Amino acid sequence: MTPKLLNKRVQPWVLAVAAGLAAAVCTAPARADHDHAAGESHAPAAKATTAKAKEAKPAAFVDVQGAWVRATVPGQSGTGGFMSLRSPSAALQLVGFSTPVAGTAELHEMAMDGSVMRMRPVDGLHLPAGQTVELKPGGHHLMLMALKRPLTAGSSVPLVLRFKTPDGKLLEQKVAVPVRAAAPTGTSAPPAHDHAH
Repeated sequence: MTPKLLNKRVQPWVLAVAAGLAAAVCTAPARADHDHAAGESHAPAAKATTAKAKEAKPAAFVDVQGAWVRATVPGQSGTGGFMSLRSPSAALQLVGFSTPVAGTAELHEMAMDGSVMRMRPVDGLHLPAGQTVELKPGGHHLMLMALKRPLTAGSSVPLVLRFKTPDGKLLEQKVAVPVRAAAPTGTSAPPAHDHAH
């Protein structure tokens, strides 16, 4: 049997097998490619949605600028927090705040009592729409007491500011506030990071 005759006899079988393999190869990758393509067609959309979700943080109720908390020294159990607050479109009232670094968190003011300057807690601080209200040393400020750890310059303190609308609705806004040894000068203070919810 010559190779030429062998080729003639097996050629139909080879062609059949080759055709079957070709069909299988063409069919399988087509399904796999379809699934992969479907995954890819959804993946960019999913990635885009996730990216947009990360970019689209909840809008802050109040603009917070120049926020800082005074650094403490060893043995100090309390300190103050200061910032400028501006409610862009509606009158609000700052009614309190909380932080995991302090056992007690109160809104305070420094005021003259006769000839003596005294600090006392207050129930709230009005934020007229479109006006900037300052929390500063010697005036209204956040008081962090019964501190659970020392606050060192360069670190950050998480706060949750609580506001009330004129109709009594309570709003919360998360703020990460830098700890500083002294008040910032000019506009050098880093802005606070806001996340309303």
